Amino acid sequence: MALGAAAVPLLIGAPAWAQEAVTSTAAAQDSLPPPDPASLTADQRIALLEAQLSALQAQIEDLKTQAASGIAAVRSDQQATTLTLKNGRPTFATGDGQFTASIRGVMQLDTAQYFQDDNLPASVTTGRDLNSGTNFRRGRLGVEGRLFGDFSYNVLLDFGGSGTDGSTTLHELWLQYEGFKPFKLRVGAFPPNLGLEDAASTSGSLFPERPSSAEIARSLAGADKRIGAQLLANGDRWLVAAAVTGAKTTDAATFDEQLGYTFRVAGTPLKGYDWRIQVGANASVVAQPAQTALLGAYPVTLTDRPELRVDGTQLVSSGAIDASGARHWGLEAAGQWKGLLIQGEYFDYKIDRRNPAPGVHDPAFDGWYVEGGWVLTGETRKFNPETAAFDAPPVTKPFNLKEGTWGTWELAARYSVVDLNSDPFAALAANRVRGGEQTITTLGVNWFLNPSVRLSLDWLDVSVDRLTAGGLQAGQDYQALNLRSQFAF
Repeated sequence: MALGAAAVPLLIGAPAWAQEAVTSTAAAQDSLPPPDPASLTADQRIALLEAQLSALQAQIEDLKTQAASGIAAVRSDQQATTLTLKNGRPTFATGDGQFTASIRGVMQLDTAQYFQDDNLPASVTTGRDLNSGTNFRRGRLGVEGRLFGDFSYNVLLDFGGSGTDGSTTLHELWLQYEGFKPFKLRVGAFPPNLGLEDAASTSGSLFPERPSSAEIARSLAGADKRIGAQLLANGDRWLVAAAVTGAKTTDAATFDEQLGYTFRVAGTPLKGYDWRIQVGANASVVAQPAQTALLGAYPVTLTDRPELRVDGTQLVSSGAIDASGARHWGLEAAGQWKGLLIQGEYFDYKIDRRNPAPGVHDPAFDGWYVEGGWVLTGETRKFNPETAAFDAPPVTKPFNLKEGTWGTWELAARYSVVDLNSDPFAALAANRVRGGEQTITTLGVNWFLNPSVRLSLDWLDVSVDRLTAGGLQAGQDYQALNLRSQFAF
């Protein structure tokens, strides 16, 4: 009995003791040098190889498990959606960047005062009392982003205008394929790339409105809300763009829509550390004007508001000309050195009359502008190679009273001319086009408080020289002061 009692603890601890013995034996074997294969029998060598193969299989299974876990983690990261708010712009994106969606918004509120003569002659029937007041020039909201990596898109609605630009409109809606670099193919409603001022960002431009000469050129076959297809290719110092276009999203129904083409080539032949020279050319053709009457009427009109749209009156206009086609060509150039930018464009326009009477010629017009900006706080306006145009300067020190920083300040000046007269004194009245000549000098100051908020104050001196059919003066000279408040993200 005494022996049995003494054996009980040994029996109870036997499994643990046996396991420790096996482990220590295995450890001792691992510490011993591997046996010499020459000293082993055939069966022993086979057993050794089988043991090594079993160990390798176990290691492979461990690696597979680790790899599967790592792949699952990577896929989880790729599919995870992130949200950022850079400069107040909400952007959703998957981890792999294949899908993105950014919410965009622009508010531009103009407040203008017009200074006109009280005793204009009776022959001035258009624009005798321009509207001093306010206008939400742009109130846009939309979404842009990427799909499946190689596709980008944009959906943009415009609620602005306050009556001078119409009701809410579909401003942009397009899809673009970018998988065949450097080419990009865009289809939908968008403004084709058609010049320095045309391609510049409306929230970062030097002035509240484009010069009239550029606005008229883009209105033929380009401009906002134009439905078409564009092929564009660009590099860091060059851009080529061509588009086929039709009607605008806001055009009334016609019997046949307009068919047009646009083209632009631009490049940077000279460039240094803090300077660049930019040149280019652009053109557009209206191959088939829109047919607006059952038996045939194809009107083409060249016109624009005087570079401010608080009042929507158009003071120069070629009038509706029944046309078989129209075209424009333009030259562009810009020079930038540090915070100084000077750019200009020249445009030549022509309308081909449809079935003109004997002795009646095709009218031709032209226009040009030169403008410049100087960033007082030392920043340089950004050049965007994807549009071959200049955008707003960066705001390195956003406005903050506590820190004593005041944002980015810029002075701007522009002189623009557009002449919509063609043979105004021709002996044959049907050959005259008295659309008027408009000259505008604009001085402005831009204050970029931060990347999203901007205030601009501009003084415009406008001179319009236009004759009535009877040879009386229908133009006028006046001045205007405009304050633009802008919030964009």
